[in-house]
Amino acid sequence: MSNSTEQQEFTITVYTENQIGILNRIAIIFSRRKINIESLNVSPSEIEHIHRFNILITETEEVVRKLARQIEKQVEVLKVYYNTNEDIIWQELALYKVPTETIVEKVVVERLLRENGARAVVIRKDYTVFETTGHRQETDKLIQVLQPYGLIEFVRSARVAIIKDSEGFNSKLREFERMEPGQEVIENEFLDQPKNVFTM
Repeated sequence: MSNSTEQQEFTITVYTENQIGILNRIAIIFSRRKINIESLNVSPSEIEHIHRFNILITETEEVVRKLARQIEKQVEVLKVYYNTNEDIIWQELALYKVPTETIVEKVVVERLLRENGARAVVIRKDYTVFETTGHRQETDKLIQVLQPYGLIEFVRSARVAIIKDSEGFNSKLREFERMEPGQEVIENEFLDQPKNVFTM
C-alpha cells in the first residue's frame, strides 16, 4: 500500500445486520468529518440476513483507518474492510438513452457502441437505451462518444466491489462461531484467584 498521507480512492466494505437507521448512522460518521461519499451501494451479502455496504471515498489511508474503526463501533456492524483499487475487482453499471433515429441512420454509432462493449436493453420508436459495465473512465468515455448523437439521458450506478485476496466474511463468521464456546474459559480465568478479582 502507498504512503498513508497520500489521498487516493478507497472502497470501504461494511458487513451489518439489516437494522433500520444503520445507513443514517454510518452517513453521519462521514458528514461529521466533512468527508464526501463518492459512491454508496447497499445490497444483501453472501450471508443470509447480513447486508453489505460498498462506500467509495477519496482520502488518506490514515483517515480511512480511523473511519473503519469508528464504523465498526456501531452495534449492528459485524466487520469493516478498506481497500485500494488494486486490492479489489470493481464495476459500475451505466445506462445511456439516445434518439432511435440517430442510431438507425448512423451505422458508425453502432460500431462505436460495439467497441465500447455496450448493448441495447430497450429499443422504442423514439429512443433506445444502452447499457455498459466497467470502470468510470470507460463509462465516461461513452458519454463523450454519444454526446454528438443527441444523448438524452445518462445514469451510472454506485460501485460494486469484491475483495481480491479475502476468503470473504463468511469464513470469518464461521471462525467466530467456532470460538464462541471457548469464551467461557476466558471469562472465568480468575475464578481460582479470587484475590486478583476482588482487590480494590
